[in-house]
Amino acid sequence: METSTNTHYTSPDENDTVFVQTEPSSSRAGDNSSETDNSGDSLTKSSDLLAKGLSSILSTVIRDFDFRAQQTLMSQNHLSSSIDRLTGELDQLLEDAPLPFIMQHAAKISSVRKRVLSLNSLLKSIQGRIDNIDRIMSIGTTHEKAATEGSG
Repeated sequence: METSTNTHYTSPDENDTVFVQTEPSSSRAGDNSSETDNSGDSLTKSSDLLAKGLSSILSTVIRDFDFRAQQTLMSQNHLSSSIDRLTGELDQLLEDAPLPFIMQHAAKISSVRKRVLSLNSLLKSIQGRIDNIDRIMSIGTTHEKAATEGSG
């Protein structure tokens, strides 16, 4: 008796498709040791294929998050430079006309600037962590390929 199972998964961004197929197994009456070996090999191969599929999916998701984090970081850098420019202009304005109204708004803008710089620092830290996870997954995938090619 032969069985084969196919599983199809398409990632959320529709760019990567993963197919997982278990190897066909056959059973013969009276040959229990062969059946156990085939079942173990088939199960191992299925597990390996499933692990590779999950790794591929996770890599895609991490790359997507990495791209979005990069875009956010660029946006934060642009915002930070705009706030720096505005702060410089306000400092010049304060030197020319030190009114209480202007000083109150300058203090608010300075507070916003500090929060943006803090958020920018946090985003850089998150970006570093995502890069580390991506690098670790890439190394793991490379090692799995080398082990599979070496044993096959």
